[in-house]
Amino acid sequence: MILRIMSDLELILIVFGIFVITCSLFIYSKIRDFKLLRTVTKSNRGTPSERNLVLKLLKNGIPAETIFHDLYLQKHNGTFSQIDLVVATKVGIIVFEVKDYSGWIFGNGNYSHWTQVLAYGKQKYRFYNPIKQNNSKVQALRKRIGNVPFYSVVVFYGDCVLKEIDFVPAGTFLVKSNRVLEVMRMIINNNESAQYASKNEVVRILKEAVTNGENKEIQNRHIDNINDMLGKDRIFE
Repeated sequence: MILRIMSDLELILIVFGIFVITCSLFIYSKIRDFKLLRTVTKSNRGTPSERNLVLKLLKNGIPAETIFHDLYLQKHNGTFSQIDLVVATKVGIIVFEVKDYSGWIFGNGNYSHWTQVLAYGKQKYRFYNPIKQNNSKVQALRKRIGNVPFYSVVVFYGDCVLKEIDFVPAGTFLVKSNRVLEVMRMIINNNESAQYASKNEVVRILKEAVTNGENKEIQNRHIDNINDMLGKDRIFE
């Protein structure tokens, strides 16, 4: 009986020890990720998927000083363009648009809207073409930075399926989150080095845009500009 009690006690201690070790490793991993993320951005900026992408890039060797998250780029007309993520590389500027969707995704690079299909076709929702959306941000950056190569990468998080997508323009990539590093390698390895007029000026512009994103007044102005474009306040029912 005593031996059986000791055996049961040992089993409990072993299970408890495994639990403690597992929790400790989990906490250590979270603290490590938090510290790594802080080399680029704050833990409350952007969406969880955007922050996940930042961490993925950092953990795979992309230098922190080349990654810029949650940018508010001021355009020549005084309005702002919000950009999810930018990576400055030796071959040019990669501009990321991060989307969270489930279901089937149908779209065409030339159409203004795409379709999300849920519940085996019973539910359909339209959303603005992310290729056009990100290309407008690329154009805003191009006007500020100048004539260097730009690459547009639209990253889909969630359990969505890119069911039927047609006419993806050159220099644009659509990718599920699990293959984003493959696209990064493809862009960097298959293109010649970019000729930057001034790397310091590029970094200054991108850092300024990141700093703008911390300004609540700028955020509110950007929201107001979007609402004005949508014309929601001019609809009366």
